This record gives sequence, C-alpha cells and structure tokens, in this order.
Amino acid sequence: MAEPEYLTVSLLTEYLRRKFDLDPYLSKVYLAGEITNFRKRPGHQYFSLKDEHAKINVVMFKSAFARLKFEPKEGDKVHVTGRVTLYPASGQYQIVIEQMAPEGVGELYLAYEQLKAKLAAEGLFAKNQRPLRQFPKRVAVITSPSGAVIQDIMTTVARRYPILQIVLFPAQVQGDQAAATIVTQLRRVKAMGDFDALIIGRGGGSIEDLWPFNEESVARALADMPMPIVSSVGHETDTTITDFVADQRAATPTAAAELVTPVPLTDGITRIQEDQLRIRQAMITRIQAAQDRLARATNSVVLTQPTRLYDQYLQQVDQLTTRLQGAAQTQIIALHQRVKLAQTSLNPRQLAVRLANTQQTVANDLRRLQRAAAAVVAAKRQAFTLANEALDHLGPDQILGRGYSYVTGPRGKALTRVKDFTPGAKALIHVEDGIVPVVVEERKHSNGGSK
Repeated sequence: MAEPEYLTVSLLTEYLRRKFDLDPYLSKVYLAGEITNFRKRPGHQYFSLKDEHAKINVVMFKSAFARLKFEPKEGDKVHVTGRVTLYPASGQYQIVIEQMAPEGVGELYLAYEQLKAKLAAEGLFAKNQRPLRQFPKRVAVITSPSGAVIQDIMTTVARRYPILQIVLFPAQVQGDQAAATIVTQLRRVKAMGDFDALIIGRGGGSIEDLWPFNEESVARALADMPMPIVSSVGHETDTTITDFVADQRAATPTAAAELVTPVPLTDGITRIQEDQLRIRQAMITRIQAAQDRLARATNSVVLTQPTRLYDQYLQQVDQLTTRLQGAAQTQIIALHQRVKLAQTSLNPRQLAVRLANTQQTVANDLRRLQRAAAAVVAAKRQAFTLANEALDHLGPDQILGRGYSYVTGPRGKALTRVKDFTPGAKALIHVEDGIVPVVVEERKHSNGGSK
C-alpha cells in the first residue's frame, strides 16, 4: 500500500480559499444581520454580523467605509453586499463588505437624522438668530449659475429693490463634488465680508439631489458666516440641515429675495404717508393737551386770587402762637412751684430734723453691723473648734493612743510592706509616748515564709 501524501496546513488553506474565491455564489452575497463586536477604527473596520443562530466575521476596508452616509453602531440591523472569502492566517471564513445600508430605513435618511441630532446637541441650530437688514446694499448668492434660482432672485430684486447689488458665487449644487464647491464659495464670501446677507439654495429634487446641503462640512461653514443667512433649498416640503443652520428659511427663491429686500417703492411711499399722518395727529393731540393745561393754569386760584394762598398759613400761625403762649405760661407756673418747694426744704428747722433723723439711722445701722459681725465671728470660731476636734480624732497621735504604732526608716520613710524591711537595718517604732529604735533580724510574709 502506497504511503499517503500529507498536505501542509498552508496548502489546504490555500485550496479552500481558492474554492471560496472561485465560487460564483460567494462572489456577491446579499446578507442581513445585526452588527456586533463593533468598535470604530481609524482605518479598516473589523466586526461581526449575527442572527439568532449564527455569526460571521466582517471586514470593511477603509475606502468602502468612507462611502457610508450613516454612522453604524453596535446592535444596528443592516443589509450588506459583499463577497465571502477565507482568511488564511486564522483559517476562518469572512465576508468583505462593499456596501451597507440600515434595515428598514434609507441610508441617507438615517445619516440625515444622525447629523441633525448631533448638531442640535452642539447648539449649532440656535447659534444664528440674526435679523435681516432693512435696507441692504449687497447680497451674496451661492447657487448654480445656470439654474432658475438665480433668475428668480434677480427678477424679484429688480422689481422690489433695483438698487440692491446681487453678487453670484457659482457653485455645483448636485453630485459628489457639490459640498466641496459650496464650502469653497462660503469661504470666499466670508473672506470678502462686506455683504449684508447671504442666500444659499437650489431647486427641488430627491434626497440624493439635495444631499450636499445635508453635509456636515457645509453646515459648519454656514455657522461661521458673519452675515445673516437665508436658505432656499428644494421645495417647501423639503427640509435640509442648511435650513436649520440658517437665520431664515424661504420656501422658494422668490421668497428668499423678498426676505432680504424691503417692501416695493410704492408700498414704501404709502407707509411714509401713513407715518406722516400719524405724526401730525400725534402732534395735534400733544398741542391740544398742552393748551388745556395752559387754560387750567390760567384759570387757577393761584393766578386769579393769589392772596388766598396765605389764608390757611395765617390761621396756622395764629393757632401756633396761642399754643406757644399757653405752654410758656404753664412752664412759668411749674417753675415757681418748684422754687417754693426748694425754699421750704431749706428751712433751718427742717434741716435740723432731717439731720437728727439721719444720725439716728446711722446709729441704728452701726449697731446692726456690730451685732452681725459678732455673730459671724462666733460662728467661725465654733466651726474652727469643730474642725480642730475632728482633725485631732483623725491624727496619728490619737491612733497611737488606742494601742497602734507605725514604723519608719532612719530617714523618716514609713515602712508598710515586708519588702521595705532589710535584715540588719535599723528601724524606728513610733508609740504613744515615744520612739523605740530596733534592728531588723529577719522578715516573714503573711503566708509564713521567711526571707
């Protein structure tokens, strides 16, 4: 039996890869699934698609991912188109995605909603709320030079306000390069800077046709413009990101031109005449009111009978004079009464009586003070005697008299414990009537042991 020929892993993997690549059913596969393991990378994207029972690895190269209009995220259900291949390094099959769209909703619509929510959260839509100038001199227009938009704007301006200068900045308004040309023209308008307003617009179309006006680069360039912006993109039912960023939105190019121009000349003259009539009527009313005030002042009592102004004041002066005289008389009587009382109190007999009463009071107070002092001294002496007796009872001499004694060392330190006595040392025994010197022979503890 012949020896079998063993293949290497690389040869087997290469064989299987070629099988995948040459299979016409795997060269273009339409697949539906849910995005998982997604983490946006700066270059190529690697993630997975799954359903309830299976999962497949995904590779989406940088060029294909850059063409997406929406931002994929974890958990999105998508429809993809790509080719199935085998990656030799890991031996796993995968799908290389060329196109991807969200399931159940258009890719452009989802991208529009995502960008709209992002810019609204940044406050970009609320940034430009500037009023339009009533009598502008120059207005910039960014649109196609061959479309009907510029013709409608110029016709409306010529009819309503012919002295307004319209400056066209031609731009591509449809296609892949449209957003870049619009941004370029916006930068030119901003660099010139001497415009009273900017109109940006194009005619109607599908969401694909209007998509340049939904690009983030166009929205951010519009937000930085120094002059008010009027957006006129598509028909009245079409709404783009440009409409939210602009200061004003017009349903048509004609409406945009009407927004940036004042009312027609005849309407202006009529308004001036109406203002003149209102001013004249207001002046007549003010003059009539001033005449009425003058008439009232001329007929007032102040001018016709000026002496009546002082009647009330004269009466008040009389009343105050009477009150002053009565108050002065009352005060004089009170002072006379006080003088009489003072004279009575200064009588020599009254003084002698008051002096005798005062001396008697002082003598009485002195006696009370002496009695109180003697009582305090007696109480203190009695307390001292009691304290002294108590101290005697607690003193060591009293204790010695009851048959007790205490022992001290030669230096007078009390010896109270066995360890304080040293055999051969001298000690002093204190008794009631003297001191007995002794020499320690030995010492014994209370438990009978000796040491």
